[in-house]
Amino acid sequence: MNLFLIFSIFFTQIHAFTWKNAEATNEWILTPEAMKTRQYGLCSKRNGELHAYKIRHHHHHTDDECEREIALAKTTNAINETGWAHLEVEVHDQALPLWLQGYAAGFVEGRATRKLIGMHIRNTVDGYCDGAEEYCKKLYTFLLENMLWMEHMIAQNPEDIYWKQVNVTLNQLNGIIDGYEGKLNGYRTTEELVAHPIFNIQLAGDGEDLALLFKRPEHLRSAWKGQHCSALVRLLPDHSDLYFSHVTWSSYSTMLRVLKKITWKMNSKVVPGNSYSFSSYPGAIPSTDDFMLSSSGLAILETTISNYNKKIMKDFIKPETVLCFIRAQIATRLSTGNAQWAEIFAKYNSGTYNNQWVIVDYKKFKPGLKKLPKQGLIHILEQLPGYIQHKDLSEYLIDQLYWPSYNMPYFPDVYNDSMTASFAEKYGDWFTYDKTPRALIFKRDYEKVEDMESMRRLMRSNDYTNDPLSRCDCDPPYSAENAISCRSELNPRTGTYPFDALGHRDHGATDMKLTNYRLHKKLRFQAISGPTSDSVPVFDWSTSDLSKTVPHEGQPTRWEFPPVTHRWTTFGLYKHELLKGFKP
Repeated sequence: MNLFLIFSIFFTQIHAFTWKNAEATNEWILTPEAMKTRQYGLCSKRNGELHAYKIRHHHHHTDDECEREIALAKTTNAINETGWAHLEVEVHDQALPLWLQGYAAGFVEGRATRKLIGMHIRNTVDGYCDGAEEYCKKLYTFLLENMLWMEHMIAQNPEDIYWKQVNVTLNQLNGIIDGYEGKLNGYRTTEELVAHPIFNIQLAGDGEDLALLFKRPEHLRSAWKGQHCSALVRLLPDHSDLYFSHVTWSSYSTMLRVLKKITWKMNSKVVPGNSYSFSSYPGAIPSTDDFMLSSSGLAILETTISNYNKKIMKDFIKPETVLCFIRAQIATRLSTGNAQWAEIFAKYNSGTYNNQWVIVDYKKFKPGLKKLPKQGLIHILEQLPGYIQHKDLSEYLIDQLYWPSYNMPYFPDVYNDSMTASFAEKYGDWFTYDKTPRALIFKRDYEKVEDMESMRRLMRSNDYTNDPLSRCDCDPPYSAENAISCRSELNPRTGTYPFDALGHRDHGATDMKLTNYRLHKKLRFQAISGPTSDSVPVFDWSTSDLSKTVPHEGQPTRWEFPPVTHRWTTFGLYKHELLKGFKP
């Protein structure tokens, strides 16, 4: 049964409304009007119908049609000023059914960010199946079978905590689509759901492996192809602070960015991760980078590891699994500790978006404590199709004072089963865990990190023409890929490289996120948007040779922004509105 047939049992008469079409233009981004904070809400009327409203021009909400509040969203667009938009979503109260919390949170997000979503679709999703029609038939058949299986499991396990949370996420997805399209309880078949461009946004990670499995033509452009990242956890020698940072590597078409915080009202004994902040994209439920901070005390990130083993891909990527973007959400909501996060995430392994996950528990850290706990501080998980390995590595971090992550498997079984070793035999140290350029750069430079500024500097570093660790058997003899924050478009098109990753392409480090003990307490983090320019030229669409081939609607022309630390609403959206005279 389609999820929204289930949904309609609860609300048989839903109020519908319209607004201007979700077609977006750059004007919303470029005018001063765009800097205004916008707030959207969802409530139920006295007759039980849902009702959507907008809080206009900072005046408090006095809509007499609302009998019961359900969810609020607050969004501010500062993309031209800082490179970021910001979104806060809050569900009103714990008495609301879980599925309705999911739908409502999605709906207000979709409505609040619909113009950004439209541009992000045109930049990253439009034309995905052009020239790949046979591939897309196989892909959507798989996605349909997967969705129908999850719907079946939800129906068969109505009291199971895990499947309740899957249902939350799927209703959230439907809510985002309805908010974007401007209609409440918009019925769509499961076939229409999996073919919707907003569903495609969720597949930014999982889709990489599905494209390999179903053989998408390699010459076709993909915004998410080759997405990789750099990450570092740095423990200061005197244990005065613990830094946690991540840099996303992606296509420059993905640089419409949103920093998000979502607050659910679920039973905290069952759902300890009721609130979490994360870096993300318009219309995306997951972080995708990934970088998340949870109210349970956890900080979660990942860097992607490549799987070259086609046999395990064919054997273990099946519809009867849960895709990574859903599993990461569920693990974050249901976990109090990092080992528990790993155990929950490992359930129903899809074998897609295979990553090294790094989970730090800030509850286990106290600044200045000489003897930190040897269990529970940091946990590492690595995934392949049909196989997940995870381990507590707190003693390693305490001893070494840093944990780097750079797209190479740490566990020998994962390294060997992924067939990465065969590439090391062919191409050399670049495909090894301890001698690849970023491993050596982190090993050389981590001791230079002594505060937030020096941590930022390391994470944004790229001095590829001068750094001996950036050199390669190439012409010219170095690559802008070989840095913590890569800038692959700086490599000359006419250069010669032993493999494509080292050459010229639409690929670079598109951000930096960084938190520490103090900031994490408020789910805050420093963030820099756009490619690094510390030691290399500023990225500018007006001068880049990518400008004619890489969609970038709504983006700033010149990417030169300072770090920002966004302040989330102190008491939550509803309490903030009550202080202004909000009348629910």
